[in-house]
Formats: sequence, C-alpha cells, structure tokens
Amino acid sequence: MSDILDRIAQTLEARKQASPESSYVARLYAKGTDAILKKIGEEATETVMAAKDGQAEKIIYEIADLWFHTLVLLAHKNLRPADILNELARREGLSGLVEKANRHE
Repeated sequence: MSDILDRIAQTLEARKQASPESSYVARLYAKGTDAILKKIGEEATETVMAAKDGQAEKIIYEIADLWFHTLVLLAHKNLRPADILNELARREGLSGLVEKANRHE
C-alpha cells in the first residue's frame, strides 16, 4: 500500500515544478495553503455526505479525493506519506485514550 502512496508523493513533488496552467496540483500549490485547506474541507464534507448516503462506491470515491488532497498538503509542506505512516505505527496498540492524554497540546 505504501508503494502507491510513494508514487503519488513523487508525482506531487514533481508538480511543484509544473506550470499552474498545465497541472491541477500545480495550480493548487500556486494558490497556497489556504486553497489546499479549503479543498480538504470540501472533500471532508463530501465524505461525510457520502457516508450518510451509505453507498460504498461513493464513500470510496470521496475518501480517495480526501486522501489525495491531504497528500497534496503534505507535499506542499515538504512532508511525506511515510511521516504519517510512522506516526500511525507509533500509535498502533496504544489505547486512543492513552494516546490522547499523552499529547502535548
């Protein structure tokens, strides 16, 4: 699974050099963090609506969009999917209540 995330991350990294006229992702990068965050918010809302509808295909489609746009944000902030996978691995087997109590917020 991380292979596809790595391939997408490489493509997103390459889009940093692309012209905004030639690439949707390059256009998002050019608009900046707020535009990327707005898109993530839209996709999160669409994911919630798809889940309420209960149709598996719609849920999968919308979550793919949500994941994609979060990957765009990671690349924009010079982070990698491996950073998230490492954090998930760190949390694996840890009670959610314990993990939340250990956060330094």
